[in-house]
Order: sequence, then structure tokens, then C-alpha cells
Amino acid sequence: RDGQRVFYLGKGDQLTSDARDWLNRERIPVFPAEQAKPAEYRVLGGGVLGEKPEHMTHLSGEVLVEKTHPRICFRGAVDTLEAELLLGILQMPSLGKELQEVLNLARNILRCEVLDSPLEEETLFGLDEKALRSHSHFPQSVYGQPHFMPSAQDGEDLLRLNRIRAMVRNTERALVAALPERTDLIRGMNRMSSGLYILMIRMKKHETENHTTGENI
Repeated sequence: RDGQRVFYLGKGDQLTSDARDWLNRERIPVFPAEQAKPAEYRVLGGGVLGEKPEHMTHLSGEVLVEKTHPRICFRGAVDTLEAELLLGILQMPSLGKELQEVLNLARNILRCEVLDSPLEEETLFGLDEKALRSHSHFPQSVYGQPHFMPSAQDGEDLLRLNRIRAMVRNTERALVAALPERTDLIRGMNRMSSGLYILMIRMKKHETENHTTGENI
């Protein structure tokens, strides 16, 4: 529902402890079964519809908006970002763990937007928000690698990371346009961008060292 996995629990049904643990681990919300298909839909600004028009989609629950609504555009941007991250995990297995962390953060941001719940403080690659900012702003001091502009000579993996980072920025702009008051989600997007830039810095450092020593990459 709304681009997110959900679980509808029937009236009188119960979840086993293992099932509930799995749903919690996968961050899949549980809703009453009667919410699966409402008898009628509401639209923003008032009005009720008996059927969902093709040009409209769910904002939350039975509330419908046009598919051009800013929050729907933001959710679409997250979908595109998730797709690119999944390809990155497949194409760059050496960074699979780090990119999975970024993917988990993207999905959690979407979950918090859909459910209108706060985004809790999270770390990326073992770095909190302060450390992410420091590492991304002063890479020369932390990694011995200065800021750089990507070029075609940097290799496919580094350019893939750069493309993902650019998609994060596009997603952040869509978020600000839709929900400028959600500073917690915006901070989460900033952490994501910083984390990806740190991965680029690390990869650039590795490539430079290998080039200097004459090793094949």
C-alpha cells in the first residue's frame, strides 16, 4: 500500500510471536483487515468517492490524492532511489553491506513519511550524524583524500556511487517540496548523502593508492 509492504490482520486472528518479530524486523506495519479496501474513499478538501479513480492514489488510509501530489512525487523518488541502490548492491558486492544500510535508511524514511511517525536517530557505517558531517566535510584530515570532482577516468563503481548520491539529492528536494516541516526526514536524507560521499572518498583513496603502486584494480 502506497509503495510499502503492509500486513492486514483479520478480526479475531492472532500473530505468533515469530510472525510479529519478523514483521517488526522487516518494519512492516500491521493494519486491521477492514482497512484493506474501504467501502468509500475520501479526498482532500472534502468529498467522498465510491471507487478509486485511476489518476488518484492513496495518501494515507482511505484518503486519496492525485498522483501529482508532492508527497506522492516524493514517494516515487524514493522508489527510484531504492531501485538504484538495489542495482548498486548487485553490481558492487564489496560495498553490499554499506549500500544495504543506505537502502534500509531510505525505506525507513519512506515508512516514517507514510505513517507520519518520527525518524529515530540512526548511524551509517558506524558513524553518527556529527561524525558523518565531519568525515564528509574534511576528508583530507580523516582519509588523506581531498575533495574531488568525479570524472570518466574514475571508473564505473565510483560513478555509480556518484549517480546514487545525485538521486539522494533529487529525493531530498522532492521531500522539501512536499514536507518542509519534516526536518527529521530531511536530516535523514542529508545523512544518506554524506554517507555516499564518504564511500566515494574511500573508493577514490583506494584507486589512487593502487594507481600509485601500479596494482590492477
